[in-house]
Amino acid sequence: MMMIAKPNEFPIEKAPKVSLFSSIPPVGEYLRGLWTAIRSGILGFYIGLLPGSGATTAAFLSYIAEKRLNRHPERLGKGALEGVAASEAANNAASIGSFAPLLSLGIPGSGTSALLLGGLMMFGLMPGPLLFTEAPEFVWGLIASMYVGNLLVALTCILAIPLFAYILKVPRAAMAPVIVTICILGSYSVNNNIFDLWVMLFFGFIGYFMNRFQFPIPALILSVVLGPRLMTSMRQAFMISHGKISIFFTSSISLTLILITVALIAYPTVRAMIKKRKAAAID
Repeated sequence: MMMIAKPNEFPIEKAPKVSLFSSIPPVGEYLRGLWTAIRSGILGFYIGLLPGSGATTAAFLSYIAEKRLNRHPERLGKGALEGVAASEAANNAASIGSFAPLLSLGIPGSGTSALLLGGLMMFGLMPGPLLFTEAPEFVWGLIASMYVGNLLVALTCILAIPLFAYILKVPRAAMAPVIVTICILGSYSVNNNIFDLWVMLFFGFIGYFMNRFQFPIPALILSVVLGPRLMTSMRQAFMISHGKISIFFTSSISLTLILITVALIAYPTVRAMIKKRKAAAID
């Protein structure tokens, strides 16, 4: 919809000739995104520990956190290195973090780890605390393969950068039908129900108008994904505490997470007030 409504914002670029050496970022860009990658990696890892959260949730949350904490948030969404580093570091860290509950407790943290759980059970391996003692060579071999896999993926991506540049040559007339077809097949194949197509179209229009009037779309996506899980967890907490809200403040972990959430919500407002006072003082 955005490509049709604003074709000038999606121009067909001439594919630049990118060599292998020129595609490698300079040291300054690595240093600029280093702290962002570390912070988002830690956040993504802990999100990956939560059952059912997945790498997509980690990428969205890390991007939102970076937009709130970055000194120049207006650059994000326009190709800024920090935005890419935040999303991808959290994405990779969440994928690795989902292995912790899978191997130690037998609880899959994402759809991918659920498939791995089925594969392990097919080979007669039961994930859980005993897996580290019954099959230590498999566990530590799997952990070692993650290091090797990350290095191989990084090398493959760097070598393929000159090929990725040609994606810019794909015209909108060819890209838009492919996107629509994939959306239709994907939404229908979940439940084989035509009603899901209408749901997709309805929320497509909602997303278009939210983007048009500059409402944050990631917040809506996260609320749809995490909302039912939040209500289930709150109901369980109230059942444990017999309806007392104090359960959220007596636990040190819960209290810490609440304080972090409040700080992240209040930080942009406080920073804007500080900037306003500094500007008034200068005037």
